[in-house]
Amino acid sequence: MRTHAQAVVIGGGLVGCSILYHLAKLGWRDVVLLERDELTSGSTWHAAANLHGLHDNNNISKLQYYTMNLYKELELETGQGCGVFQPGSLYLAQTEQREHQLRIQAAKARYFNADFYELSIDEAQQKNPLVNFDGVRCVMFEPDGGNVDPSGVTHAYAAGARNMGAEIHRFTPVTATTQRGDGTWDVVTPKGSIHTPWVVNVAGLWGREVAAMAGINLPLQPTEHQYLVTETIPEIAAMSRRLPSVADRDGEYYMRQEGNGLLIGAYEKDMRFWAENGTPAGFGHELFADDLDRIMDNVMRAMDRVPAAAQVGIKRVINGPMIWSPDSAALYGPVPEKKGYFCCNGIIPGFSQSGGLGLMTAQWIVEGEPEFDMFPWDVARFGAWADKGFTRARVADQYANRFKIHFPYEERTAGRPMRMRPVYEKQKSLGAVFGLNYGWEHPLWFAGEGAENGEEYGFDRQNWFEPVGEECRSLRNGVGVIDISNFAKYEIVGSGARDWLNRIVANYVPTEIGRSCLTPLIGVRGGIAGDFTITMLGEDHYWMVGSGMAERYHQRYFNEIPRPETVAFNSRTDEYCGFNVAGPQSRELLSRLTQENLSNDDWKFMRSRQISIAGLDAIAMRVSFTGDLGWELYIKSEDQLSLYNTLLGTGVDLGVHPVGSRALGSLRIEKGYGSWGREYSPEYWPQEVGLDRLIKMEKPEFLGKSAYAKLAQNSPREKLVILEVNVKNADASGGEPVFLPDGAPVGRVSSGAYGYTVEKSLALCFIKAEHVVAGAQFDVAILGQPHRATLLDQPPFDPTGEKLRS
Repeated sequence: MRTHAQAVVIGGGLVGCSILYHLAKLGWRDVVLLERDELTSGSTWHAAANLHGLHDNNNISKLQYYTMNLYKELELETGQGCGVFQPGSLYLAQTEQREHQLRIQAAKARYFNADFYELSIDEAQQKNPLVNFDGVRCVMFEPDGGNVDPSGVTHAYAAGARNMGAEIHRFTPVTATTQRGDGTWDVVTPKGSIHTPWVVNVAGLWGREVAAMAGINLPLQPTEHQYLVTETIPEIAAMSRRLPSVADRDGEYYMRQEGNGLLIGAYEKDMRFWAENGTPAGFGHELFADDLDRIMDNVMRAMDRVPAAAQVGIKRVINGPMIWSPDSAALYGPVPEKKGYFCCNGIIPGFSQSGGLGLMTAQWIVEGEPEFDMFPWDVARFGAWADKGFTRARVADQYANRFKIHFPYEERTAGRPMRMRPVYEKQKSLGAVFGLNYGWEHPLWFAGEGAENGEEYGFDRQNWFEPVGEECRSLRNGVGVIDISNFAKYEIVGSGARDWLNRIVANYVPTEIGRSCLTPLIGVRGGIAGDFTITMLGEDHYWMVGSGMAERYHQRYFNEIPRPETVAFNSRTDEYCGFNVAGPQSRELLSRLTQENLSNDDWKFMRSRQISIAGLDAIAMRVSFTGDLGWELYIKSEDQLSLYNTLLGTGVDLGVHPVGSRALGSLRIEKGYGSWGREYSPEYWPQEVGLDRLIKMEKPEFLGKSAYAKLAQNSPREKLVILEVNVKNADASGGEPVFLPDGAPVGRVSSGAYGYTVEKSLALCFIKAEHVVAGAQFDVAILGQPHRATLLDQPPFDPTGEKLRS
């Protein structure tokens, strides 16, 4: 066994072997995989191994299509059969909202140039004559749907990796991972140790235990999961072709052909956790005793749908473990606090995602960053707040509602509330409906005092549409108070603070006390890794505000530049809360509470001060994400409730209104403002989103400078634009494809909302650059149907910034 390697992959399941293969494919041949038992041990070997292409997230759809196409290439490359069956999949809708979902998916498939289209009931019956289509409103067909052989695919990845020089060691458990002072690792096994700069934890059911060796806590929880295989069904045995699978998610089961019978699986409500205190070290290819009574309601619905299944017996039952994250998405990426430690854990639809996960991991490790924005899977989306209780509650909810529709803006309540700020109860008394943001409860919208604190979900406009409109109009016409405590807040103090910050961000850090600047953070490939507001509070003293949900994510970038011992860098997100007081009456309201001169002559836009307001110390910045006149106020958390009460009480005659994040989304889209994670991400170039003007190439070195220098020579591939959409009953929310009137795909929506104060349905979109012309016409697929849209040449609200700077 080697004593040194470029990377050590821990775990010989499907995804571990894919990562090894893709590392070798990108040129890293000195790589090793360590498996405690035999390849495919754990969850891989007993998986149903179904394939599907489309996902709610566009990037994950791309990775799933890549994976599906890779399997046949693997067979040709390695000579190892992958057992690929692709007879197609029938997707059934029994409800209006499910039909909306399928039509949305079909529109996205057109964008990806993929096959996913509607069939008539007669056409569907011909595809699968065993199905009873009673009660079905709509059927979609995915020709590439199917399944693979779990063992065959895993061994094909392994063979491909070995052929390129990678090593695989079976029956070689890892007993320790120890980090050296230089950040590299010693991976210890009974057969010896391997020194490596990269540890890749793909340990499946043992992901928690392997992570714990390095002092890392991963929010993961295994469950039992059952499926059954029927005896031979005569109608299937008599057929000369393979039947397409049936995806009847309203029925909460999945079904496909297995041999001459059917495989039927379920995610039941009466679910079972397993190994809550740790996965047994000796577990391998074992299964649990079956418990069919738990899934029988689901199975009976499947047999109603395919009556022939009820006429035969059960050949075998598989009851094995799966391991879940709190949102059922992978825990993925380098651990921000541990240099050279990469996680790829908690993967559920592994056979649809294995190739994409392998490719993105290899790119991230070898090239420094993946080509796609992977934040929806990023391990950094959870922090220490995601404890065992939260994980258990969320996993139970995810499992039991596996096939429930994930609607736009949906907020599930399992495991909540987790973290609450002092103003929580006051906001609750005002009828706040809360969402979850990096563990914190924050107000989405206000239903009003005494109202039932609940909301409806769907793809069309829901019960919060009018209350959110009232919040928007109240702010634009008077004054609104928005809780912005979820913004990430950092304090940087000490000799050399400015120089250190200047090496991180792309704009010049302010040199004058009271000045603020907006600045991008540039990624490894030259894209937008973040956007921040930096304020100079004093000599060698700075205040920086960024995306709250990305705080742990951004640690990776902050850690890239060595920080002088004289500079202290501290997160103040927990210690400080914030309010944005905005609207034409915001100056009047704040003037009643402070001795400061708030006039435009004395306090201009993008200026900041440390002030006393209502007797409380605050950092006040004249800036507003609403695009209106306004200030951001940051105070100690213990002062939050006092200031909130004072703001609302003092501004009654001015029409002050509490405003939630749904309204903020509408207001910032009216102004055309982008948001990190939607319009700003590492895969978007600065010149595509209008942030290139904030990049100062004359500065000495800063993160991403050389990468951006290469990109800056290129014309934009696409541009961020704002469309006015002609639609009455729904609005874009993000991810919707955009087509030319002739049906050619040209872009996608990044954010959308109804603009209440400009009375337009709006969408921020990325459109291919050659089609960006003011007044150009497009079709936006809302509810899966084309809706005519017009490209606006300027934001509909305050396009010249007069109100913002008044």
